[in-house]
Amino acid sequence: MSREHERYLKALKRKARLTAAVRVLLLALIIGFWELAGRIGAADPFIVSSPARVVRTVASLYSQHDLFPHIAATFLETVAGFAAGTAAGVAFAVLLWFCPFLERVLDPFLVVLNALPKIALGPILIVWVGAGAKAIIVMALLVSTVVTVMSVLAGFMEISHEKQQLMRSLGATRTQTFLKVVLPASVPTIMSALKISVGMSWVGVIVGEYLVSKRGLGYLIVYGGQVFKLDLVMASIVILCVLAALMYYAVAALEKAVGKRFGRE
Repeated sequence: MSREHERYLKALKRKARLTAAVRVLLLALIIGFWELAGRIGAADPFIVSSPARVVRTVASLYSQHDLFPHIAATFLETVAGFAAGTAAGVAFAVLLWFCPFLERVLDPFLVVLNALPKIALGPILIVWVGAGAKAIIVMALLVSTVVTVMSVLAGFMEISHEKQQLMRSLGATRTQTFLKVVLPASVPTIMSALKISVGMSWVGVIVGEYLVSKRGLGYLIVYGGQVFKLDLVMASIVILCVLAALMYYAVAALEKAVGKRFGRE
C-alpha cells in the first residue's frame, strides 16, 4: 500500500468518525432542547411530552409487562411484510424484465397502484383476510411490493443496451444476459430498493395497526390519542424511530457486505 493510499484511507476514517460524532451531538441537542422547552414553559409538556416523561412511560410499560409484547408484535409484522414484499417485488421486476410486452402493458397500472393510498384498501383487506395480523402483514406487503417493483425494474432498464447487445452477439441467451450483466450491475439499485422498502413496510404496518390491531405500537399510538395519554403516543413514536433505524442500518450493513463481495468478484 502506497503512502498516498494510506493517507487517503486515514482521511476517510477521520471523516467517518467526525460524521458519527456530529450525529450523536445533533441527537443530544435535539433531546436537550426538547427537555428544556418543557421545563421552562416554552412548550406544553402535556402536548409535546418530554424525554423524561417518555422514559417514565417506557418504564411503566416495562413494569406492566406490556412493552415487549407490543414491540414484538409490530416488529415481527414489519419483518414479515418487508421480507414478503421485497421478495415478491424483486421477483415481479425480474418477470417484467424478461417480458417487455407485459412490462409495457402493466406500467400504467403500477403507477396507479403506487399512487393509490393503501389505507383505502384497509376495509377490503379486513374482509378478505380477517381482522388480525394477516391483514396488517398484507398491508405492509402491498405498500412495499409496488415500490420495490418500480425501483428494481427501473434499475434493470438503466443497464447499458450496448452491453446486452454484446452478450447477444456472443450467443448468450436472455437468461445468461440477465445473470451475467443485468443482475450484477443492478445490485446497488436492489440494495437502495431494500432501504426504501424498510420505511414503506413500517408505514404499512402502522397503518394496518391503526385499523385492526389490538396490540402493537400503532395500537398504542391510537389508544394514547383517544384517551389523551400523549406521553404514551410520544413514547411509542420514539420506540418506532429506534426500531426503524436499527432495521435500516441492518439493511445498510447487508448492502456493504454485498458490495464488498461483488467488488472482490
